Amino acid sequence: MLLRSILLLLVLWTSSSAAVIETYDFSSPELEARYKLLSQELRCPKCQNQNIADSNAPISRDLRAILYEQLESGASNEEIVDFLVDRYGEFVRYRPGVDSNTMWLWSAPLILFVMAASVVLIQIRRDQATATVSFNTQRAEALRRKYVDGDS
Repeated sequence: MLLRSILLLLVLWTSSSAAVIETYDFSSPELEARYKLLSQELRCPKCQNQNIADSNAPISRDLRAILYEQLESGASNEEIVDFLVDRYGEFVRYRPGVDSNTMWLWSAPLILFVMAASVVLIQIRRDQATATVSFNTQRAEALRRKYVDGDS
């Protein structure tokens, strides 16, 4: 039992040292800030809805390395994003650009808002019309009772 406990402790102790943390030495704090910003804005091509900063997938590690190399070589944020979009497709962006393929994506919220507002306005008008008819019916009934019952 003692031998098993020692082996288990040894396995657990050595497995934590196998975890590798990526560290990059940036030439300036500005580049490090841009790296953090871009790694939060770029999506992992393998993972569903996870950015490359949070993903442990091998492709995300590669993308982080490419991002570091491009930043250190002096590329702008736009150039880096364009390079990755050319290589991996529009999916790597969390905020896709506006073009003919994504126009429906950008216009859908506005269209849905206009449709919802139209439904609400139509319902309000119907309620007002029903209330007016109901009020007029009640008023007519009251007048009829007053004059019919009053004359008898």
